[in-house]
Amino acid sequence: MIDVKSLKEQLIARVQASEAPAEVAKAPEFRELYAQIPSLPPEDRGDFGKRVNELKKAVDDAIGQRKAELATVALPAIDVTAPFDVNSSEPLLLPASQGTLHPLTQEIERVSAIFNRMGFVTEQSREIDDQFHMFETLNFPKGHPARDDYDTFMTVETDQDGDPLIAPAHTSTMQNRVLKKYQDNLAQGEAIAVVVPDRTFRNEDLDARHEHTFYQVEGVYVAKGVHAGMLVATLQKFLEEYYGRSLNVRVNPFYFPFTEPSFEFALECPFCEDGCSVCSQSKWIELLGCGMIHPNVLAAAGIDSDEFTGFAFGCGIDRLVMMKHNIEDIRHLESAKLNFLRQF
Repeated sequence: MIDVKSLKEQLIARVQASEAPAEVAKAPEFRELYAQIPSLPPEDRGDFGKRVNELKKAVDDAIGQRKAELATVALPAIDVTAPFDVNSSEPLLLPASQGTLHPLTQEIERVSAIFNRMGFVTEQSREIDDQFHMFETLNFPKGHPARDDYDTFMTVETDQDGDPLIAPAHTSTMQNRVLKKYQDNLAQGEAIAVVVPDRTFRNEDLDARHEHTFYQVEGVYVAKGVHAGMLVATLQKFLEEYYGRSLNVRVNPFYFPFTEPSFEFALECPFCEDGCSVCSQSKWIELLGCGMIHPNVLAAAGIDSDEFTGFAFGCGIDRLVMMKHNIEDIRHLESAKLNFLRQF
C-alpha cells in the first residue's frame, strides 16, 4: 500500500521544483491511490479516502503558491521580430574561415593600397547624390547635351531645387567635395591627392561587357605646377605596380567637360606580346579616361586655377578584375553565384 504521508512530501517537493506545477496534479500516483479504495475493508475506506482528499488539497495549495512565485519572476522580453528565439542559445554560424572576400572587394583594397603608398588618401562616394555634384560642379551646365551621355538613373525624390536625385554614374561626383575638404593642404604647401573607389550606376543594356552596376576609382591630384606629364607618369607607375611588370603607355586626345585637355589612356597589353583576346589582337588596351582638371571645376571648389593646376582620372575596377582573371562576362561579378565566387 502506498504511504500517503511520504507521497505528500514527494509531490509537494515536485511542485516546488517545477516550472509547470499544474502538471503535478495529474500525477499517476493519484490514480493508484483511488484504485486501492475498492480493495480495502469497508470500515477503512472512509478514513483512507479522507487522507487522499487531504493530500489532493495540500498539493493543490502548493501548486497555487508555486504559480504565484513564478508570476513574480522577471523573464527576459521576447522580441517577436528576432530571426530566432532570443531566450534560447545563439545558433551556430558558419565560420568566417570558410569565406573569402569578393573579387571586387579584393581589387578595391589592392588599388587603394597602391595609391596610398603613392601619397593618396582614400575617400568613399555616395550611392544617391544630387545633380549639382553629378553635373554642375563638373562643368556640365543645365541643358548641356553631354549630360545625356551618362544614361543616369533618376529618382522620384528631388533636391531643394526640385531636380531629381540621381544614382551616381561616376565617382567624379566626389571631386568637388574632396577639393573643398582638402583645400587647406594647398595653403600649407601640400598637394590634394585623393582616390575614390566606389559603386556607380548607369542605365545600360546588359551584356557580357556592360552592367548597370559597376565600380570605378576616381583620382584627383592638385598642386602648384602640375602638368600632363605627371598624370601620365602617375598612371603608368600605378599600372606597373598593379601588373608587376614594366609597361609602355600612350594617350590619345579625347573630350570630357570636366578636364582640358582630356585623354584616353591606353597601356601595352600586360598579358601578351603579339596580341590576344584581351586586347583584341591590337597589343593595346584602352583602359581609362583622364585629363587636366578644367579651370571651371577648380573655381567651383574655390581654388585659383591661375595658381594651382591638377589632373583627374577615372578607371573601371570591374575591367581590371576581368582582365586580371580572364573573366569573360561582367555579369558574373554581380550574380552572387557561389560556383563563381568560390574561385577567388
